[in-house]
Amino acid sequence: MAVPIIFISNTDGNPPNATYQAFCRFDGKEFLTKLKGKQIMFVGDSVSLNQWQSLICLLHSSVPQTQILDEVEVDKQLYNYTFPEYQVSLFVFHSTHLVDIEEEKIGRVLKLDSIKSGSIWKNMDILVFNTWLWWYRTGPKQPWDYIQIGDKILKDMDRMEAFRIGLTTWANWVDAEVDTNKTKVLFQGISPQHYNGIEWNEPGVKNCSKETRPINGSTYSAGLPKASYVVEDVLKNITKAVHLLNITTLSQLRKDAHPSSYNVFKAMDCTHWCVAGLTDTWNQLLSVQVTNWK
Repeated sequence: MAVPIIFISNTDGNPPNATYQAFCRFDGKEFLTKLKGKQIMFVGDSVSLNQWQSLICLLHSSVPQTQILDEVEVDKQLYNYTFPEYQVSLFVFHSTHLVDIEEEKIGRVLKLDSIKSGSIWKNMDILVFNTWLWWYRTGPKQPWDYIQIGDKILKDMDRMEAFRIGLTTWANWVDAEVDTNKTKVLFQGISPQHYNGIEWNEPGVKNCSKETRPINGSTYSAGLPKASYVVEDVLKNITKAVHLLNITTLSQLRKDAHPSSYNVFKAMDCTHWCVAGLTDTWNQLLSVQVTNWK
């Protein structure tokens, strides 16, 4: 039976500190100590950047006196923060689709069966992959003009099927190129968006802009997004060890955790997450997985 999530507030409307006393806390120093000498890379879209920033903040707040070195590489596609005392490096590699987008004579081509950046990824100790946010983009925000599968060039296709093909290409790359005895691989579950109140039983709500409370209970009315089932299917067919960082349902319940309600610019963003905030929880789950690997 599902355990309900109970939300308790003090007189200011904020959760009382005592509420958290029984919860497991993130221990950044332990994380750095256990992973001494390791290189961790997040590969994906801006949601990966979101989680990477959260982890850096968590670690820095745990060891505030520790020196941090930062650098930008590969035409601003790769960022790295290093904690020299622990020899731990945290990379983020920007890749909206994981598969390649290349400039051709006809325009920008999304190549569903090609991954050329893998040579940069595969030598890491821990890889955390993510993709989904950009697969349904259209118009000016669409980062490609054509889709290529083998020798076939398409102007467009069913986006969910394109996602499945692209993710399968990534899965095949893991099986062929990654030594999972050396490199631990995770795939981050689908990060939800909150632009339609009907998904959480509030049909009159159009976005997350005034949402300051999480959803009561432990279920989300709309259920899991279809992309989650694609991820599940693809991961089941990988022969190498790949772990799902299953953040989807817990994140669906946090319609209050986006920056729209809190940022001073009043920009509408029901896609990304506040830091500090929900992404810290993702990193708690990540920490449990990676620090207990043998």
